[in-house]
Amino acid sequence: MPQQVTVTEHILLHQKMVPGATGQFTRLFNELVLSAKIISRAVNKAGLVDVLGFTGDVNVQGEEVKKLDEYANRILIHRLARSGVLCAMASEENADIIEVPETLPRGDYIIIFDPLDGSSNIDVNVNIGTIFSIYKRKSPSDGSLMASDVLQKGSEQVAAGYILYGSSTMLIFTSGDGVHGFTLDPSVGEFILSHPNIRIPEQGKIYSVNEGYERYWDRDTKKALAYFKSPKNALRKPFSARYIGSLVADFHRNLLYGGIFMYPADLRDPKKPSGKLRLTCECNPMAFIVEQAGGMATDGINRILDIEPEHLHQRAPFFCGSYNDVQMVKEIYEAERKIKKNK
Repeated sequence: MPQQVTVTEHILLHQKMVPGATGQFTRLFNELVLSAKIISRAVNKAGLVDVLGFTGDVNVQGEEVKKLDEYANRILIHRLARSGVLCAMASEENADIIEVPETLPRGDYIIIFDPLDGSSNIDVNVNIGTIFSIYKRKSPSDGSLMASDVLQKGSEQVAAGYILYGSSTMLIFTSGDGVHGFTLDPSVGEFILSHPNIRIPEQGKIYSVNEGYERYWDRDTKKALAYFKSPKNALRKPFSARYIGSLVADFHRNLLYGGIFMYPADLRDPKKPSGKLRLTCECNPMAFIVEQAGGMATDGINRILDIEPEHLHQRAPFFCGSYNDVQMVKEIYEAERKIKKNK
């Protein structure tokens, strides 16, 4: 029987390879793993206990809050605040930065998370997930926390990952040394290494986008979509369309099989001219993961990880996946930009 490596063992092994490592990151990750197990248990009981439907509240994004969304958010905030290594947190569900109170032990890490991505699919039993992004504060530990400590570029991430709640519960993460996947074994209650050193295929065969919003896209985006639907592309045949509508689910499939996920800017809602996805809690962690797996992530032109966040809930267009596919979108956008400039 092959040797089984737990996520904690994996992190401890890699921690030994880092000069000056203190074990703080391991403690933070242990709380993340425990939170994932608690949320996974609640997800698996959805329909049997009262966690389906809406709470009646509206979050900072102007979206109705699902009961399971609120539950996941409360679990993460409660558990992570007690890790003893965080100075602050930020959640998609909370308007402001959540500072760890002085009554609890604190450290220099900062975590930003989407407690339950794809929550519109909860009631119909479609894959959902928790996305997280980890940074180290830059200001002195003995001073006041600064907004710039939280609003760092994605390239400054110490680690990022997501927990996928589906036919099995999986944890995918990177700390800058490749991407590794762990599957929760319910018989022992441990995340076991199941997908070491994940590499996304350089050339994909799948495109994932909500084509129902095509009428609201600009010419650049329509031209990019036409490329994937045309036989005049790298495959010499149309790509397959696969769109679940849950970022973690679409991203996870493309990470393993190859392909591109697109959520472009659109004119559907004047309040959201840059699209729907949040830079800090959705785009940055996914971009870090896909780059570590050999892929690429842009806003059409610019590398996602190089974008300087201006505020916590900033949105950004998002093109993410196999390197060749995202590079082609970038080339189409750049060509269209030159045409506009020369007119």
